[in-house]
Amino acid sequence: MTTAPEPTWFGQPRGLTVLFLTNMWEQFSYYGMRALLVYYMTKELLLTQGHSSFVYGAYTACAYFTPIVGGVIADRLLGKRRAVILGATIMAIGHFMMAFEPLFYAALATIAIGNGLFLPSLPSQINDLYTAGDARRGWAYNVYYVGINIGGFLAPLICGTLGELYGWHYGFGAAGVGMFAGLIIYVWGQRYLPPEPPRAPTADMPPMRWADHKGTFMVLAAVALSVTVFRGAYEQVGNTVALWADTGLDRAIGGWTIPMTWFQSLNPLLVMLMTPPLLAYWRRRADAGHDMAPARRMALGALVVAGAYLLLAAVEWGSGEAKAPWFWFAIFFAIFTFGELLILPTGLGLFARLAPPRLGATTVAAWYLAIFSGSLSAGLVGMLWSHTGHAAFFALLSGIAVAAALLLRSLDRAVRRVDPTWVAKAD
Repeated sequence: MTTAPEPTWFGQPRGLTVLFLTNMWEQFSYYGMRALLVYYMTKELLLTQGHSSFVYGAYTACAYFTPIVGGVIADRLLGKRRAVILGATIMAIGHFMMAFEPLFYAALATIAIGNGLFLPSLPSQINDLYTAGDARRGWAYNVYYVGINIGGFLAPLICGTLGELYGWHYGFGAAGVGMFAGLIIYVWGQRYLPPEPPRAPTADMPPMRWADHKGTFMVLAAVALSVTVFRGAYEQVGNTVALWADTGLDRAIGGWTIPMTWFQSLNPLLVMLMTPPLLAYWRRRADAGHDMAPARRMALGALVVAGAYLLLAAVEWGSGEAKAPWFWFAIFFAIFTFGELLILPTGLGLFARLAPPRLGATTVAAWYLAIFSGSLSAGLVGMLWSHTGHAAFFALLSGIAVAAALLLRSLDRAVRRVDPTWVAKAD
């Protein structure tokens, strides 16, 4: 492996900036479309809330299921770079198809297929930027995660505003432009990425045996199951929580009403603001020998998210028939985002770090399989929104997040046994 010279982003290699920007624009396209999706279905296509929530959950689930197949294709056939380029091209086509109402379901399927090639192949290149003992590798995924959220921050403001004020199809078209921009950046920046490892075993490279990695895979499967539970609550932000922002929230400031899609920019904005001080804090803790083990950090994140939903339950219950003041929603997102930063980048980094040789994209794809199953369960949970009191629904989401936290905490010892970073440390 080679290390790109002259770190240019939070002291990280140049290639991370290329991956960061590519991912940022891909996420702009994804979150831009997602910010409009439920509103488009309920207000333009006139689908029922239950049907719209199920379609939303099914789409996000499929978008995170196809990476399982795409990761295998990238590792065995195409290579990561070709997979990223082909996947980005297919997704751009799908986003532009969203601008045409008769192509709605075909467009969703096209985006999901392209995502299958793109999603596991891009972050699995991060490990190749570092030598095995490079301490920066552990924090690289938090830096990468900021790129996700810059795109997520800009998307509702641009795509959401275009969709609400000028027509839904303009918003979907803007998402397609974002995906195309990510493709151009990646093609241009390939020279800053390290060469890919061979996709087939060579003479000095023995074939991988399942028995050699069985323990690691079983631990990762248990983590994925816990994250599946967590996602059932987490993914409601773009689904039922977005519907609550439209109907249950007082969005007025003086004589102006905050557009409903703008609230979805709060989460990524807070990620950008919170990540630098959080990384600095973790670095100081690590230097002092007090770093927190991955499963414990993830469990704490799930508990914080549970607290955020419990706050929404209290606000909804206390508001009665009146609409809740918008500033409570901002506080909810501040708590929610802090919890997210503890669990999601940590999980992605864990899967990428424990990936066996030549199975980087496939192992990262397994992380997205947890997002698939979690998104599907979130769609099913979301169907309860119209049949349950909103305060009780938010309390249910809090309980789901607590269950995920308990599962993750129970995996602490097992994760440390297979994670090279923690093997040498005492329990």
